[in-house]
Amino acid sequence: MLAVRLVRLIESHSEQLARGLTEKVWNSPKCSDLHKVPADELQARTHEIYRNLSDWLMNKTEAELERRYTELGARRAQQGVAFSHFVWAITATKEHVRAFVQREGLADSAMELHGELELLHLLDQFFDRALYYAAVGYEQAHAVRAA
Repeated sequence: MLAVRLVRLIESHSEQLARGLTEKVWNSPKCSDLHKVPADELQARTHEIYRNLSDWLMNKTEAELERRYTELGARRAQQGVAFSHFVWAITATKEHVRAFVQREGLADSAMELHGELELLHLLDQFFDRALYYAAVGYEQAHAVRAA
């Protein structure tokens, strides 16, 4: 299945993808608040997403996704990262991996194209849910701070 092959390709290039994304995010004024996050923490988190992508897309439950990204949202809120900067970073992460898939996918048949489209759909779904749960984490952190 092409989608699985592409996920494995992403995972095998996870370090390169993480480095490229970290540079992009680190240098973007739309993500400047991420300078409040230790660079090694940001790099590790980015690498974790790409390195374990198949697990996140195919094995993790909604509850696991909720727990991980609610915690991440709360942590970024506690670090003083503006939510808009966090959203931009998640969006950049999604766009970075989508560009890689489209560049490396090279679908030569209808079945391969279908597999590539399936993977892009799974990526969209994953990042959209991650962003939602991170927003919940931000809200929870702000509610605790306000109380």
